[in-house]
Amino acid sequence: MLRITRGEESKLTSWYFEIDRGLLALILVLVVIGAITMITAGSAQAAKMGQPWFFFIKKAFPFYMLGLACLFGCSMLSKKSVIKLSVLSLIVGIVGLFITLVHPVAIKGSARWAHIGGFSFMPADVLKPALIILTAWFLNKMRSLYGSDIFLNKEAWRARWLSWWPYIFVFLVCAATFFKHPDIGNLFLYIGVVFVMLLVAEMPLKFVPGIFGILGVLGTVVILTKAHVRDRFYHIFDVDRWSQAWYSINSIKHGGLFGSGADAYVKDVLPESTNDFVYASIAEDWGALSCIGLLLLLLLVLNKLISHAIHAREDFVVYAIAGTAALFGGQICFNLMTALHLVISKGMTLPFISYGGVSFITFCVVFGMILALIREDTWTK
Repeated sequence: MLRITRGEESKLTSWYFEIDRGLLALILVLVVIGAITMITAGSAQAAKMGQPWFFFIKKAFPFYMLGLACLFGCSMLSKKSVIKLSVLSLIVGIVGLFITLVHPVAIKGSARWAHIGGFSFMPADVLKPALIILTAWFLNKMRSLYGSDIFLNKEAWRARWLSWWPYIFVFLVCAATFFKHPDIGNLFLYIGVVFVMLLVAEMPLKFVPGIFGILGVLGTVVILTKAHVRDRFYHIFDVDRWSQAWYSINSIKHGGLFGSGADAYVKDVLPESTNDFVYASIAEDWGALSCIGLLLLLLLVLNKLISHAIHAREDFVVYAIAGTAALFGGQICFNLMTALHLVISKGMTLPFISYGGVSFITFCVVFGMILALIREDTWTK
């Protein structure tokens, strides 16, 4: 029997003993649950399309393989390599955003997709590793240059390449593109992630009311200028019969405590049962108790991240983990609240569970990077 011992000196054995195997195992469990859900929730959707029951899992299989390769590969990187990969993520994402402005690809009515070399992707997904890692790097560098008070220090606001202005400019360019698409869900998710990272970087609390005021103004502008958002907002407390929200709520109700199993039928006509409303599909198939179990798994991942952030030695790692926790938790909230009709549908996937090739790969890359940073922060003297 092959047995790896700590005495063996190799990169693989060092990785095995230094990686957070608990966090890695939780991620792999979520991936397995997602694959099972792809079969149970996707079989009816595939039948309606005239495809075999394994249609969705077959389409997802290459993304699973690539995503898992990214998860394990990125977890072996050094901190410098993680930063370099994040720069690549930023470049590809910015190029993708430019393509969506000049030659957008519409998928399911959304023109926020870019098409390069026969491959379509959402730049907003590709940019997520850059958002977290480069923001963490930026905050850490700012504190090393200007001290702990980077928010009120006048030197930090002077026009130079490492100051607030270049960061704000890049963020506003991305945010303006999201607004134009429109991709309001990712716009507010990005703002939320950065907000959390700024709080962790000791942003003065007196800034918080102003930020919430800006968000309120932005939300009002979105409602007034985006007709489809306005229409959905007006009906947030009014569930139209035969709407997506109606099917989702009834799918959850039909599942009961223990699930409907073979008797599940509402999810068969539920739109996006493998993506936006995957939680409703799980509820109908496996029941509310299984959904609670899934929530506990997701919360365990968040608890692991928060624990590492508390005990991390380097500020850069603290900021990166905090950003990852905010991204992961924020996207979970968006997806579950959509399924429960507590917010308007914004096409947000449930991490590691929903069908979505680029989104799955993105989260594998992000968590691979975080596992690498945790490993290096914990074991490097």
